Amino acid sequence: MKQNFDQSILKVYFIAGTQDTPSKDAFISILQSALEAGITCFQLREKGENALTGEAKLALAKEVKALCQKYNVPFIVNDDIELAKAVDADGIHLGQDDEKIENIIHDFEDKIIGLSVSTLQEYDNSDLAHVDYIGVGPVYQTSSKSDAKQPGGIELIRKMRLYDKHIPIVAIGGITSTNCEMILKAGANGISTISSITKANDVKSVVEAYKAYYQS
Repeated sequence: MKQNFDQSILKVYFIAGTQDTPSKDAFISILQSALEAGITCFQLREKGENALTGEAKLALAKEVKALCQKYNVPFIVNDDIELAKAVDADGIHLGQDDEKIENIIHDFEDKIIGLSVSTLQEYDNSDLAHVDYIGVGPVYQTSSKSDAKQPGGIELIRKMRLYDKHIPIVAIGGITSTNCEMILKAGANGISTISSITKANDVKSVVEAYKAYYQS
């Protein structure tokens, strides 16, 4: 685990791609609303059916980075190392089946590095020396990821926090602004979400509801 990481950026961590919204324009509009409302980090996860590729994906990433910079919010790229390098993203988030961190660290020495961890065994098998935070989940059942594993519940967060009392944890999977309180009490430093924002009727109220848990 690296030192001097600002774990406050994990508080309201929005993850999305155009495949999670009706159109690219809708995606940009939702992201702008979320940034205005005060999300603390954004991860571009452009993958799966109907996701943009090639030059269209690169153009999207550049547009998203510019938006995030406008609001001073860290911009993370999911999985796509070449894209993250091409747009000089603030960081990269990798899964257990993605490129090994030791193979990419020379390109991301001064960047944020996140790693998905869903079990204690995966934690034990992961090289966390260069990792800033771990994404732990799914906590609840989720429809946002077709490859999501079985949910571990709040107990997964509690066990991971007891296993490592210091590593920054952002919880993921089926999280909403009405069920996240116990997740934070179990030891997560923040929550990440896709559909609770992309499918919200009022993005601002959802983001503000998340933020309220850190102010009480």
